[in-house]
Amino acid sequence: MKILYAVSEVRPFATTGGLGVVAGSLPGAFVRKGADCRVVMPLYNAIPDKYREDLKEIAQIDIPFTKHEQSCKVYEMLFEGLTYYFIGNDFLFSREKELYGYEDDSERFAFFSLAILEMLKYIGFKPDVINVNDWHTSLVPVYRNVFYAQNEFYSDIKIVLTIHNIGFQKTCDFNDLNTVFELPDTAAAIVEYGGQINLVKGGIEAADAFTTVSPTYAEEIAGGHAEKNIADGVDYDFGNGLTPLIKERKWKLTGILNGLDDKNDPEKDPDIDMQYGIANYKAGKRENKRKLQERMELSIRPDVPLISIITRIDVRQKGVELIVDAINSGLFSDHDVQIAMLGDVAKGDEKGAILRDEFVKLAKGNEGKMSACIDFIPELSQKIYAASDIILVPSKYEPCGLTQLIAMKYGTIPVVRETGGLADTVTDNGAGQGNGFVFNEYSAEALRSAIDRALEGYKDPKGWDSLVKRAMAYDSSWDTNSAAEYIKLYKGL
Repeated sequence: MKILYAVSEVRPFATTGGLGVVAGSLPGAFVRKGADCRVVMPLYNAIPDKYREDLKEIAQIDIPFTKHEQSCKVYEMLFEGLTYYFIGNDFLFSREKELYGYEDDSERFAFFSLAILEMLKYIGFKPDVINVNDWHTSLVPVYRNVFYAQNEFYSDIKIVLTIHNIGFQKTCDFNDLNTVFELPDTAAAIVEYGGQINLVKGGIEAADAFTTVSPTYAEEIAGGHAEKNIADGVDYDFGNGLTPLIKERKWKLTGILNGLDDKNDPEKDPDIDMQYGIANYKAGKRENKRKLQERMELSIRPDVPLISIITRIDVRQKGVELIVDAINSGLFSDHDVQIAMLGDVAKGDEKGAILRDEFVKLAKGNEGKMSACIDFIPELSQKIYAASDIILVPSKYEPCGLTQLIAMKYGTIPVVRETGGLADTVTDNGAGQGNGFVFNEYSAEALRSAIDRALEGYKDPKGWDSLVKRAMAYDSSWDTNSAAEYIKLYKGL
């Protein structure tokens, strides 16, 4: 089985979050399953020089695109047993450090999508399946169907689109059809939705199959669980406008849980202050907690329960307003507890900025008990996972979520709302058999109740020890199930 994994970001080369983490781990699992999997991404200016030193130019390709013909160079690199291809175009990808957020993003990733298909004739590798990811590469199956369908070389290549978060779609003016995207009028039916061009819609229509990152999220974006969600206080379109289409195309939709690789393992993690496993987690957490308390200016108290928040400060998805309200409901006066918060807000997100300021205000008003770091620092996030006892993930929706998976691996107990991948991975400890604490209603009161239950559980050392060991034993490895499910899907096509 030959697989080309096409994606806009990959850890460790360049990433903004979960998409890059998945792209940096799933292809390796395919290789361990016996597949020949290779990865392609843009050659961003943000990629560190230490990786660029190993790049080998293997092709230069002219690609008919927009108002003039653009060219690109294709580079190859072997890294940790995988072959990576990088599409280089200085005009489109040698920007500032940011990967996205430019006015010509549509043009940049349309070019990338065409280059993926064109490069196949030059690299000596013809995949059986191309797995594209999110809107950045969702034009690959569209271009395949429109421009390459009659080309024998491409006729037996199947394309799967993976949607990591359907809340992030790329919509454009319909007039861009012929200009920016170089598509003929006959392609309008593929990419048009609601009077605009919608790249994810085009990918769903044109791909041979599409997946998302948990079974429950697949049901939610297809309109399932609607009555339950409304009852839980979530009047929200999980398909972000595409629910009717997804419901019609549900026959080619599969939900497959994300997984983790060994880079998120407290026994090997180089970023934490003391490595540990299930057998010595108490000593490990104790030392990591002490170091984190020093770094984040919390009172040095080994036995106080430490609650963490590692999140994008996004009111649309992450439930951050519930966290603020739950803290303001008297959490510190009712419990002896500490909070360590790490999170950033997207540029231009005014609502997120308001919540950011609320977290900072709460930290200043509770010195020694709460610390808020407004930033995205991967190394610090690992330290927080290792030091914390409890982590809050009260999302309005959550396609899969890596936060709760990493937390459990590090023996940090998740408090989650029952939605998407959170529902698929965390079971409530009410009967003494779960791996976390789950609530349903989307409200600060429901979150606060779940926090209270977790803090009461922390007071029972024997019960908490059993809970932590169950959480750490939860198998979230790609190799166990998820990678095999993707390969089964590919072979079925």
